[in-house]
Amino acid sequence: MASRSIAGTLQTEPAARSAPGALHHLKATPETIHWGYFSPDIKPALTVRSGDLIHAEAITHHAGDAPELMFDAGVERIFREVDPASRAPGVHIMTGPIFVEGAEPGDMLEVRYLGMTPRNPYGSNLAANWGHLYEEFDQKERVTIYKLDANAQTASALYAYDFPGKYLIPGTITNCPVCDRQPALPGITIPARPHLGTAGVAPAVNEPVSTIPPGLHGGNIDNWRIGAGATMFYKCQVKGGLFSIGDPHVSQGDGEISGTAIESSLDCLFQIIVRKDFDFPSPLLETPENWIVHGFGADLDEAMKGASLDMLHLLTEHQGLSRNDAYSLMSVACDFGVTQVVDGTLGVHARIERRLFPEKGTVKDV
Repeated sequence: MASRSIAGTLQTEPAARSAPGALHHLKATPETIHWGYFSPDIKPALTVRSGDLIHAEAITHHAGDAPELMFDAGVERIFREVDPASRAPGVHIMTGPIFVEGAEPGDMLEVRYLGMTPRNPYGSNLAANWGHLYEEFDQKERVTIYKLDANAQTASALYAYDFPGKYLIPGTITNCPVCDRQPALPGITIPARPHLGTAGVAPAVNEPVSTIPPGLHGGNIDNWRIGAGATMFYKCQVKGGLFSIGDPHVSQGDGEISGTAIESSLDCLFQIIVRKDFDFPSPLLETPENWIVHGFGADLDEAMKGASLDMLHLLTEHQGLSRNDAYSLMSVACDFGVTQVVDGTLGVHARIERRLFPEKGTVKDV
């Protein structure tokens, strides 16, 4: 059976039917968020049609690291009114879910991320007990607060402090005005990369699924390239997809080695399109330059194998290469990277440049 070129399919076929529809606004409130889990049993916070635009608020669960800087009335209400005992089994504040009319299990949700704007000019990085080098730092946790420069699109450290005890409760509020603030990273600025660490559809299971590990539903992928200008494809597992966003970051490196990125709330603009014309086994990322696939596993070997097989799938099933040609191309032109090592399930991503395929702008049967 012939398969379609994924580049041509994604670039041209939906254009005639994906002009922006209605614009919806989804504020993050105690009534429209779910803290720490995905579930098919959550009542939708919003219902949209394919092609609609959504302007949604994504709130960081680390706003309490500097509440005097990262809280506003809306954020404070979530932290004050959502019972800490209900923030489980994961840690992230998820806005949604969004029910997409016409989306059925097996369909793909194409999510075009159009804009990500910081809610305030501050963010927090926690060197956490789940960080990769926690033992090497004598089991001490440390918070570094960053200030953002919106004009320069950079961030720089404002101050740091040692976290008292152990960070265990999602949404902990620290009273840092009376803590020991210390200088950090003098003279260093880093590029801002606003993106969503966690987003995805509801898994087809009968119990809440933690937001901490990534998986085939999406979840905590923590790929900093999932920002404005990128498009993600998530495979629906339940009717309506039930798509949620959370874990907003303003910058992160591959690996996220200390346990967190610069965690900061974002206002996100995106378009959701139901795709019934192609299939892909794992969350697929399109940027203007690249196709990126994701592999997950209990260790990096398993995650690497998953990313490799899905890149092989991309090149053979959707670009028409033979397995032998695809394997050679993967070795000489595909870049593999460690997405993160701190989310329980580890992540590897594989990137291939779209310009390698000269017919990427056309539909091609292969």
